[in-house]
Amino acid sequence: MGTKTETLEVLREAAAQRRRAGLNRTLNPRAAGSRGPLDLASNDYLGLAADPRLAEAAAAAARDWGPGSTGSRLVTGTTELHRRLEAELAAFAAAPGALVFSSGYLANLAVITALAQVLGRDADGVLIVSDAANHASLIDGCRLSRAEVFVYDHCDAEHLAWGLGQAQGRGALIVTDAVFSMDGDVAPLEEIVELAQRHRVRVMVDEAHATGALGPGGAGALAEVGLEDQVDVIVGTLGKALGSYGAFVAGDRVMTQYLLNAARTFIFSTAPPPPAIAGALAALELLEERPRLVAKLKANADAFRDALDAEGFDVSGSRTQIVTLVVGEPEVAVKLCDAALARGVFAQAITPPTVPPMTSRLRLAVMASHRAEELAAAARVLAQAARAVGFDPQATHVFEEEEFDAVEAEPVAPYEDARPALYDDERAAPFDHERIARAA
Repeated sequence: MGTKTETLEVLREAAAQRRRAGLNRTLNPRAAGSRGPLDLASNDYLGLAADPRLAEAAAAAARDWGPGSTGSRLVTGTTELHRRLEAELAAFAAAPGALVFSSGYLANLAVITALAQVLGRDADGVLIVSDAANHASLIDGCRLSRAEVFVYDHCDAEHLAWGLGQAQGRGALIVTDAVFSMDGDVAPLEEIVELAQRHRVRVMVDEAHATGALGPGGAGALAEVGLEDQVDVIVGTLGKALGSYGAFVAGDRVMTQYLLNAARTFIFSTAPPPPAIAGALAALELLEERPRLVAKLKANADAFRDALDAEGFDVSGSRTQIVTLVVGEPEVAVKLCDAALARGVFAQAITPPTVPPMTSRLRLAVMASHRAEELAAAARVLAQAARAVGFDPQATHVFEEEEFDAVEAEPVAPYEDARPALYDDERAAPFDHERIARAA
C-alpha cells in the first residue's frame, strides 16, 4: 500500500463492503428553523435546546466573549462563565468540585487514563473493570490507559464480583455508564458501590444519559438511589438533556485538581466556547425552576413504552427515556427507519459496529416536550412501518422477500431522498401528530 492510488482503492473497497452489508453511514443535516417529522432520535431529552432562554444566553455570551474560546482551559480558554458553571455543576452533582471539558468523549478519556497512572504506580499495575455495554469513549479510555482491563458481562454484578476477586489487592477502577445509550437500561449501581466498598476499589460512573433525566431534579441515576456521594468520579454531559455542548467531571476537589494537571484531553484541547457555557448555565437555571420537566419525561417514556407494547414490540429492557426496538439484521433496521420516516416519524437505525451483530435496532429517544397523542400515534406508525418492511413485532419474524412484496403498503424512498422532502416547510408541521395519526 505504498501509493496514494493504492490506499484510495483499499478505502473504496472497504466502503463497498460496508454498503453491501447495509452498514454504510451518511450525514443528514438539519436546516435551521425547519419543520419536519416527529423527532424520536434526538438526545435533547428535556427539549431545552430550542428554549429561547438558552439561545438568548448564548447570544449574549457571543457578544461579550466572541464565538470561540481562543485557547485551552489552562491558557486563555477559561472565562468567568466557565468558573461559574463549574460551581453550579458541583452543586448540581452534590460534589465538592467540578471541571468542564469540551466533550463527554474527552472527559471519559481524561478520567480513565489519568486515574490509571496514579492507581497503577505499584509493580502490579492497575486493573480496570468495565461493563461490556459501556460507551465507546469509556472503551477507548480503557484502551489508552495501557492498563489490564477486565470486561464483565452487561449489568452482571456476579461477574463483576468475580473480576474484582482477580485483582488480588491491586489498585482497581470500576467503570460504568449509568444509563446505557443503546439499551436504555440502568446499571446496578447499588450492587456496584457495595462491591467497590467491599474490595476497596474506585468507581467512575458516566451519567451522560441520566443527567437531567433521572433522579431528583434531574441530578442523575446515582442521586435516584442516594449514592451520589459514594463514588469517586461522576461524568455528566451538557449536550443532551441540558441542550448545550460539552461535559463535566464532578468529584472531590483533590480529584478535580489532579485532573486539571494530569488529564491530557483537558490540557491540550481548546476550551468549550463561552456561548455553549452560557447555554448550559441557562439550562441549569431552567431545570431548577421547572423540576416537573423530569417527571414529564418519565411519564412520556412510560406512556410510549405502553403504546409500543400494545403494538406487540418488546420494550422490556428499558425503564428510561431511551427505548429500543431490536430487529436483528441491519438491512431490516435501515428499511424500518426509512419506512417510519416516510410516514412522518424519525427513528434512527443503529447497526454494527455500534451494536453487536444481529442486534440492529431502532433507538427511540423520548422528550419531555413530546405530547401524549404524538407518542401514541408514533407507536402505531412504527408498527405499520415494521409490517410494511416485513417485520412483524408480535411474531418477531422477518418475512421472506416474496412475503415482503405482498405486505409492503407503499414504496419507501431512500433515506437520503425522503428526509429533505419531509423537512420541507410546506409538507409538515412541527410534531404534527395529526399527520402521523392519518398515516397510521
